[in-house]
Amino acid sequence: MFALADCNNFFASCERVFRPDLQGKPVIVLSSNDGCAVARSNEAKALGIKMGDPFFKIRHIVAKHNVAVFSGNMALYGDMSQRVRWVLEEFAPSIEVYSIDEAFLDLRGVQNIDFDQYAKEISQRCWKMTSIPVSVGIAPTKTLAKIASKLCKQYPKLRGGCYMHRPQDIEKVLRNYPIEDVWGIGRRSAPRLKAMGVKTAFDYTQLSEEAVRNMSGITGVRTWKELQGIPCIEFEDGFEAKQSICVSRSFSSEIYDIKKLEEQIANFASSLAEKLRKENSVACEVCVFAYTNRFKESEPQVHGNQLVQFESGTNDHRTIITNAVAATRELFRRGVGYKKAGVVATKIIPVQNRMHSLFDDKASIEKEQRLTSVVDAVNRTFGKSTIKFAVQGSGKIKTSSENQSPHYTTLWSDIPEVTVK
Repeated sequence: MFALADCNNFFASCERVFRPDLQGKPVIVLSSNDGCAVARSNEAKALGIKMGDPFFKIRHIVAKHNVAVFSGNMALYGDMSQRVRWVLEEFAPSIEVYSIDEAFLDLRGVQNIDFDQYAKEISQRCWKMTSIPVSVGIAPTKTLAKIASKLCKQYPKLRGGCYMHRPQDIEKVLRNYPIEDVWGIGRRSAPRLKAMGVKTAFDYTQLSEEAVRNMSGITGVRTWKELQGIPCIEFEDGFEAKQSICVSRSFSSEIYDIKKLEEQIANFASSLAEKLRKENSVACEVCVFAYTNRFKESEPQVHGNQLVQFESGTNDHRTIITNAVAATRELFRRGVGYKKAGVVATKIIPVQNRMHSLFDDKASIEKEQRLTSVVDAVNRTFGKSTIKFAVQGSGKIKTSSENQSPHYTTLWSDIPEVTVK
């Protein structure tokens, strides 16, 4: 058996942990620079606020219904996510972290227990230890476990836990489960499937394996089998390097000056290189992009990007920053205001698999690695960006976060004070 623990409306729930007065009231959390709604409480969803709605378009709803608005606080959310994982580790031999608010539990080998009660116990334990509501679904496959966890959100009577294993129960659920909500069915595949009359997960299971393979390849076949209760998706409890890493941000106001845009890109590139080193990986390609504000239709729209390739992979901040800044100069267009930019690393491989050129200077490579190690050590000890390149500028990246909550669990100065009378 596999379990999927999914934190309900996670970012909004994290804010409520330290603001219990917001229980039962509409809450939304905004993306970087307070751009779009990226998390909504159930009450906010009921008001018609959709995921990704630009904040300026829903201001009237926020004002009319007194919706609590928070700027994203990733330090808080990351810490709360870790606390939930610590609880989950008590219930399974190994867990696979799928995202900041989801984790799979490997329950193979766990026997002679009531799995329905076990799912509810996991949910109740998470609530008791973290005050984060968690929906736990247990089923024979990971895909079915995700569906079971969603049932918990739809039906409060399940009390946070659902064990879905009997064939007749699985069929009943799949007959009413929209095909577009199935894990592994992409946005592009859903319309094609619906055009073929495949509207539910059950309809998908009735297709032949050959038809599924021709349409969606081996990935689609795995999903098809998983829905029939046949485990096909491996459990990954170890570390696996990411296939791509993106560091990007929307700016509080449009950038028209190339020097200011270079400064932002340099900071993104530096963070990207740091992430690669933490994963002990190198990137063979880096893509730099910059976009104008798509909501200002009356102004020129530019979506520029430049690809940088490295003969041998790199995670050196000097190399990545230098090339990223050069790419920025190539894509920059005068007279337009850039609202969002970023740097994406692709073709990521483990550092030990890096292929060196015959013309590489080993002495220079070793010097580069020693310098990078020293810079990382200084920044870890004295704070991020204690040492940085001149092109990164002297100030921090300016963002709009007027509604950010305190860093309750990660800053000594923000620890809540409690007075006992």
